[in-house]
Order: sequence, then C-alpha cells, then structure tokens
Amino acid sequence: MENPVRISAEIGINHNGDLALAERLINAALLAGCDSVKFQKRSIEQVYTREFLASPRESPWGKTQRAQKEGLEFSEKQYDWIDSHCRQCGIAWFASCWDVDSQKFMRKYDLQYNKIASPVLTNLEILNAVAEEGKYTFIATGMSTWEEIDRCVEVFVKKNCPFELMHCVSVYPMPVELANLLLIPELRRRYNCPVGYSSHEIGNIASLGAVALGAKSVERHVTLDRNMYGSDQKSSVEPAELIEFVKQIRSMQSALGSGQRQLSEQELAVRKKMCG
Repeated sequence: MENPVRISAEIGINHNGDLALAERLINAALLAGCDSVKFQKRSIEQVYTREFLASPRESPWGKTQRAQKEGLEFSEKQYDWIDSHCRQCGIAWFASCWDVDSQKFMRKYDLQYNKIASPVLTNLEILNAVAEEGKYTFIATGMSTWEEIDRCVEVFVKKNCPFELMHCVSVYPMPVELANLLLIPELRRRYNCPVGYSSHEIGNIASLGAVALGAKSVERHVTLDRNMYGSDQKSSVEPAELIEFVKQIRSMQSALGSGQRQLSEQELAVRKKMCG
C-alpha cells in the first residue's frame, strides 16, 4: 500500500508506572501492526503547583496528587530500557512532553518524532524547544481556538520544523457525535499541512471516517484492561481490539483507491456479461 496511514498506540500513562506493564503494551502494539508507541513525560514540580500537588487524591500510590503523579512517572533507567526494547523490536517510540526539562531529557534518545499534547499547545516555551529540534512533530489541537493554533503553527513555520496537525476532541471517552471530522479537511485547507487524527472515541467509526477524509496518521490509546486504575483507561482499546482497529484502518485506506475512473478487470468481466 502506497503511503500507509501511520498508526501510533498511545500508551501515555496507562502503564501505571509499571515497566512490565509497559513492555506488554509495547508488545501488543507491535503484534497489532502499529508503527509506533507514545508515552507522556512530565517534570512534576514544573507542571503542577505545590498547592495542587498537596491536595487530596486517592490512588494506588497514596492520598495526594503528588503521590499519584509521581507514581505514574518513569525514571531515566526505565526510559533507557524502553528505548532499548523498542529498538530491538523495531518499533518507533516517542513522547509528548509537558515541560521543557522533559523535552530536553528526551533528546538523549534521538527519537524520530516529537508530539505537542493538546494541553501545552499554548505554551510558547515548549513549542519553541520542540520546533528547534527540527523533527517531524505531531500537534494535537484539542481544546484550542483558531487563534491559538495559528500562533502554534507560526512557531513551527518560522523554525522550518515539519509538523502534522492532529484533529482531536478532548473528551475521555468521546461520544462519536462529538467527533466533528469535517475539521480534518478544514485544517488541511487552512494550514496547507498534513493532518492526522488523535482518537478518544467509543468504537472505531470516527477513526475510519478520519482516514476516509484524508488523515495521514491515527493515534489510539491502548490499555491491557479498561477496568484498570487510570484516567485514560476508559477511552482506550484493549490488545485484541487494537488488532482489529489496525486491520480496519488498513482496509479503509485500501478501500479509498486512487480516485481515478478506471474499470477493474473484475468490473469489465461483469460488464461483458451483463451488457454484451
């Protein structure tokens, strides 16, 4: 298939701070035929205020927001292992960083892609740090206004950094009627750039529609079990569902064809039989 849709499994924080769980998710993405896996990286002290971190939150790691946030973060040694494992398996990996120090930390791995998560699209410091690297960057547009997307795109254009906007609706999980897929061709028209789709939907219909509308990539959250602890688990697909998801995406792209009016051998045979 020419120019296949790039499919990324968003592991994010669904690993719950467990490297063995992360390994199983990477392997599930590889088995399903995904092109890449993505994580999330935060410097807790920079992203959140002390007051927020001290506030109450029940989690497997304790009773505060700090305990929960720290429990979800991997160490450098653990990221070293992820890098080694993905390279051995032959699957690309990258991360969406929520602060500049996290972005600088990721540079040691010389990753192929960068990602701007929807909540940091308005953070000019992060945008500049990412754009300066010159790597192909996926930019999620959830929760953003046209003016905010304009300012973000301006940063990447000025620094001559290749990018792909990702249509995204920041509802977890997302009812299909909120998908607003017609923004995909509108984003492409407005910014003259590749456009993908970041999915939080229930089912696969919106992702398949995104491909039909020309999405160059699709990102889908993955989990081992939607009933596990975590804010993103309910909007994720389990391993068997991920396999079916990838199959359907590949089939949808195959169904698009070339757009040329050309009769196939099969149709010509039917024409001969029915029309003489």
